[in-house]
Amino acid sequence: MKPPSRDKSRGNQKKGHISQDSGQPLPEAFEERKKQALSSILYIRFEGAEAQSRLPSGIDASIPYPVQLQTPTVKLDPSSITIESLLAGMLRVLAWDSENENANKYRKYIKMSRPELFEELIMAGIQKAEAKDWIVAEEIFFAASGLEPEQPEPYINLALMHEEHAKLLFESDNEDESEKEDDLAYKYYQYLLGLKDVFAPAYYHAAFFFLRKHNYDKAVSLLTSYIGMNDDEQRTRRAKSILEKLGSMGYLDTLFKEAYDFIQMGQEQKGLEKAEQFVEKYPDVWNGWFLVGWANRRLGRWSEGAQAFRTALEKGADGADVYNELSICEVESGELETARSHLERALRIEPENEKIIVNLGALAFRQGHIEEAERFFRTAIELDPDDRIAKEWLKKIESLRNSKGVGV
Repeated sequence: MKPPSRDKSRGNQKKGHISQDSGQPLPEAFEERKKQALSSILYIRFEGAEAQSRLPSGIDASIPYPVQLQTPTVKLDPSSITIESLLAGMLRVLAWDSENENANKYRKYIKMSRPELFEELIMAGIQKAEAKDWIVAEEIFFAASGLEPEQPEPYINLALMHEEHAKLLFESDNEDESEKEDDLAYKYYQYLLGLKDVFAPAYYHAAFFFLRKHNYDKAVSLLTSYIGMNDDEQRTRRAKSILEKLGSMGYLDTLFKEAYDFIQMGQEQKGLEKAEQFVEKYPDVWNGWFLVGWANRRLGRWSEGAQAFRTALEKGADGADVYNELSICEVESGELETARSHLERALRIEPENEKIIVNLGALAFRQGHIEEAERFFRTAIELDPDDRIAKEWLKKIESLRNSKGVGV
């Protein structure tokens, strides 16, 4: 299995961040970083009698070798070439062009010259990540993965680095960029979990990633698998403790899953009964109150639904879905301004959620703000050109204008 492709690893700013205009890393952005990184590399050949006389041990004179330049140089002084400049050049090539036609020979030379370099790179990358020097840390981990493509350590450290960066971005209210960093972490975890040779630390760290994302089923599966691997005693104890805690909070209770499945399948009344049993059993777990609200909302019981969603928020819920669902109940109850406030809160949490944007458009239309509503619907279509509901609303606005005049 190949690791995540390098051209999917970063976005289109010069320092490697993902574009704020796109949720997808751009290949051309990687190429820009690659071009910049390799611009300080000069390829040399050890040709001629004089060069052969200075040939370092282990060098294959038949291929070109990259030298890391400290400053732009028009003509390289052969006497300035050192083992360190050769090693630095080869590492940079392996970091950014790991499939270079001579990559295996570069790896062989580096391992012969510096057998401990892989471990040194991992430690250096961790130090840079701890110092929040994300760009340098990433390149160091890239170099380590280029040197030892089959080793999982660079990828687990890239995942952890992106996770830590995501947490800091979230804490600084930069939620959009935080989610993009989490997406990168997810890609590395996905690769690690798919390895033929099981890498136990990936299961442990990925479990906490999914816990933070409230994907409890996935987290439980990973923690359970990790416990059976007999990896690290302290981590195993912690994994068992978390599983017990999840169970005590009801996340593993079959009532929760049954309630969700019934509502999802359109059997709201049965789902509501299960959800009410769940909150009676676990009154402080917000997810249960969300299910109660969701079932009531789908049954058209707006007041009961709104109250359940408010309880979910009181119990610690903070996701966009809760605010969106609450706003639907409030709209149907005639609380339009309160509904708008909650929809705007949801949009701040998930700025590119088309469902929320369409709901804001529908609310604006209901309030008579036709032009504003149209802007919301067009934004939704920009995000998803196939958004059927947004298209239907735009047709409705066009029909209204045709019947009442352009000024509507």
